[in-house]
Amino acid sequence: MKNPTKPKKQKEILARLATAYADAKPALHFKNPYELLVAVLLSAQCTDERVNIVTKELFLKAPDAVAMADLGEERVREIIRSCGLYKNKAKNIVALSKILAAQYGGEVPSVREDLEALPGIGRKSANVVMSVAFGLPAIAVDTHVFRVSRRMGFSQGKDVRKVENDLMALIPQEDWGAAHHWLIFHGRRVCKAVKPLCDRCPVGDICPRLVLKNKEK
Repeated sequence: MKNPTKPKKQKEILARLATAYADAKPALHFKNPYELLVAVLLSAQCTDERVNIVTKELFLKAPDAVAMADLGEERVREIIRSCGLYKNKAKNIVALSKILAAQYGGEVPSVREDLEALPGIGRKSANVVMSVAFGLPAIAVDTHVFRVSRRMGFSQGKDVRKVENDLMALIPQEDWGAAHHWLIFHGRRVCKAVKPLCDRCPVGDICPRLVLKNKEK
């Protein structure tokens, strides 16, 4: 499908999403960059709600990298068992905690290359930490952002990196962090994967997906 969304319409869609989701903010609970880093790692193939339940207990027992390293992989595994892929996640959490304790004084680095070098932390997770924890310009493309961006005509990229690049070219840098949350909220609340709630969509009248479907009728 050829992208029918013109720049003027793209800006209008973004403006409406900004208004509709002015309350958009991270769903994960955290008090500092380290807690965010661990929560983001746990969120892979797991709901934010479940992660928040798990981290409530986990951070009580291990509030920092040194304490997490001391807690050990077996104990971490027991606490995060209800999260998907918990064995591998426990291994990575303890491993990255040891690295942070040994190389960074227990602090989380803000440099992308340093973040991505940590076990279990890829580009998307690094972008979340950079944006949310440190206020640095970055757009994290998760499944919601990927889906909504393609449906809204912001990108026709077939991989997350292409979609990320297209979003960075479209959205002013100062809005990258906020836009990430607008797109997530829209994907969760309205533009769902299987049954999007198009009748409740704040951009339904200019959504390229709906416009194209109406033209084909």
